[in-house]
Amino acid sequence: MKTVGYAAFSSDAHMQPYHFERRDLRGNDVAIEILYSGICHSDLHTVNGDWGKQHYPLVPGHEIIGRVIDVGPQVTRYQVGDNVGVGCMVDSCQACDQCDHGEEQYCRNGMTPTYGAPDRIDGEITQGGYSKHIVVREEFVLRLPEALDPSRAAPILCAGITTFSPLRTWNVGKGSRVGVIGLGGLGHMAVKLAVAMGAEVTVLSRSARKAEEAEGLGAKGVLVSTDRGAMKAAAASLDLILDTVPVRHDLKPYLPLLDVDGTLVIVGQVGDMDDFASAPMIFGRRRVAGSLIGGIKETQEVLNFCAEHNIHPVCEIIRPDEVNDAYTVMAKGDIAHRYVMDMSSLAVAD
Repeated sequence: MKTVGYAAFSSDAHMQPYHFERRDLRGNDVAIEILYSGICHSDLHTVNGDWGKQHYPLVPGHEIIGRVIDVGPQVTRYQVGDNVGVGCMVDSCQACDQCDHGEEQYCRNGMTPTYGAPDRIDGEITQGGYSKHIVVREEFVLRLPEALDPSRAAPILCAGITTFSPLRTWNVGKGSRVGVIGLGGLGHMAVKLAVAMGAEVTVLSRSARKAEEAEGLGAKGVLVSTDRGAMKAAAASLDLILDTVPVRHDLKPYLPLLDVDGTLVIVGQVGDMDDFASAPMIFGRRRVAGSLIGGIKETQEVLNFCAEHNIHPVCEIIRPDEVNDAYTVMAKGDIAHRYVMDMSSLAVAD
């Protein structure tokens, strides 16, 4: 299948039009015309080579909403015309203990990311959602609930599941006290989801300038992390903190905010972190943990949860040819919304 997208041809993160081909359908494959593709901060990290050497040209994108245009003969869950989604994974071994209980993201043999990794069967490098079409095995395609707006649903498949999974793992519910560090693409979804679960949510930020936005999302307010007095007064006031900051930073100011048995979960930065002192952990039985997206079952659960509670990411819809401008804004710092590309302007060459 001939298709077109936007690809990085080197580590300078400059995206350019790219014509390429998708594989012929295997028996269990679903072919999808991509309608909307979200832009994630991890796309920028990946094409920059921040997380290791990459294969170029590289088409990023793992927040994909589209419509089924063809299916393989063994496909039973989807048919032509269905609105569907594809998230951060397109394959796993489907045989290990992690895959068996629905946590394909922790596949013992390594899950296959939506872009930038060898296909398990033919070894070709996967190419992501900044494109007109994609072909994905049936087990990794998600059903889009009718109540969700397709133009705003794409970020649920990364920002949504990345924050939903730890909220579920640490049993957030009515009465839970949740802190969210950062109010960017991940952070604003963390606030919306935790509030819908019944939690009392506090946004932790370097300044109070996002207080109005935080409260508009349902948070009780902003705790300014540079205000030593306020931070000291808030000691032991939180049960769970989701750390969504996508760059290296210091955890020390945040650990005392956790109550006994509290947990800080890192979902933003992948890589080195600044050193932190062990005393707050030892004297409060506090924990620092990490969490990587969620399995396919849980990703479908967050889509359904968002549909039930009318939760949509805050999105700015752009054209694919505006992707470089979006990257420039993202590189400068957190923005309290997600960029989503309307892919309708892409045309496949004859």
